[in-house]
Amino acid sequence: MKFSLFVHMIRDNPEQSYTKLYKDFISLCQMADESDMRAIWTGEHHAMNYAIAPNPFITIADLCRYTKKIQLGTGTLIVPFWHPLKLAGEAAMTDVLSNGRLELGLARGAYLYEYDRLVPGMDAMEAGLRMREIVPTLQKLWKGDYAHDGKYFQFPSSTSIPKPLQLNGPPIWVAARDPNSFEFAIANDWHVQVTPLWKGFEEIKRLKNIFNDTYLKFPDKPKPLSMVLNHCYIGDNDEDIQKGSVAVSKFYNNFGAWFKNDRAVVQGTLDPLTQAELDSNTICSPQEMLKNQNIGTLQDVIDNIKRYEDLGFDEYSIWIDSHLSIEDKKVFLDRFISDVMPKFGS
Repeated sequence: MKFSLFVHMIRDNPEQSYTKLYKDFISLCQMADESDMRAIWTGEHHAMNYAIAPNPFITIADLCRYTKKIQLGTGTLIVPFWHPLKLAGEAAMTDVLSNGRLELGLARGAYLYEYDRLVPGMDAMEAGLRMREIVPTLQKLWKGDYAHDGKYFQFPSSTSIPKPLQLNGPPIWVAARDPNSFEFAIANDWHVQVTPLWKGFEEIKRLKNIFNDTYLKFPDKPKPLSMVLNHCYIGDNDEDIQKGSVAVSKFYNNFGAWFKNDRAVVQGTLDPLTQAELDSNTICSPQEMLKNQNIGTLQDVIDNIKRYEDLGFDEYSIWIDSHLSIEDKKVFLDRFISDVMPKFGS
C-alpha cells in the first residue's frame, strides 16, 4: 500500500490571510515530501472562497521549489473547463518544470456553481461528455500532429508545445464513481481514483467491486492502479476523536451546501450555515463521520487501512481538508507518517 496527501488551501474564516493559508499548505506538503509518501494531490476550484485552487498547474510549479522527490498530482483538475490544446500544453510544461514528477488526476467536476460561471448551461451529463472527448486527445497531442473534429472542439493538426518530459506523458488518473467512468478509464489504460465522500466502508467496497468487474471486461489490458481517498484523523482520547469528527462534519456540510447551489454567496463566501442547520443534517453528523470516515484511535485507523488494502487498493490518500486548525493537521499528519505508514512497509 502506497500513501499520498490530498490537500488544498481551505478558508473557513473570511478573515484568514491567503498568504498564511498558502504557507500552511506548503508546510503540509513539505511534511509529505520528507516522508515516504508517494504523492501530493491538489485540485482546481473557481470563484469559491473556500477551497482556494484556481489553477493546480501554478500551484504544482511552485511546489517544485519546496519539495524534492514526491510526485505532484492534480487532484483533481476539472476537465470540462479546459480546451484540449491548453490542457495538453500546460500539463506538459508543468511536467518539464517538475522534472517529470507530474501526475494528472482528472474529473468532470461536482459544483453547478462553477459550471454556471465557466460553461453556462452545462450540467453534470454534458460535463461528463466533454471530459470523454477531451481526455483522449491529450496523449495524441503529446505525440504530435493531431487534428480533432469533435462535438465540442475542433482544431487542425496540432502538437503540444512543449512536449512532456515523461515518456507518453504524465500518468493519468480518472476520478470515478459510476460504472461508465470506470470503463472509460480502464479501456484507455488510465488509473482510477475513488472516494466514498461522506459514506462509509460499504461504499468503498462497492466502488472497488465496480473496478474489479470492469477490469474483467478487458482481459488483455494491464491492470491499472486504484486509489481510495477519504478523510482521516487519529485521536488519543474520546474528546480528541470527537474534535476530528466535528471538523470533518463541518467540511461535508459546507461541501453539500456548495453542491446544492441554493445559498447566497457574497465575495465568493457562502452564507454561513447555522448550528441548527448543522445539527439537522444527520447524514453528515459527527457521529456519522466517526462511523464512515477513517477517524478514531491509532489502531482504528490502521485497521481501516488494512481493510482497504485487503480489498486490493494500491494507494490510500488522506483527504486532510477539514475545519481542523493547521496545528492539529500537522500533529495528525506527523503521527500518520510516524505511526501508521511503517505498519504497511512505508
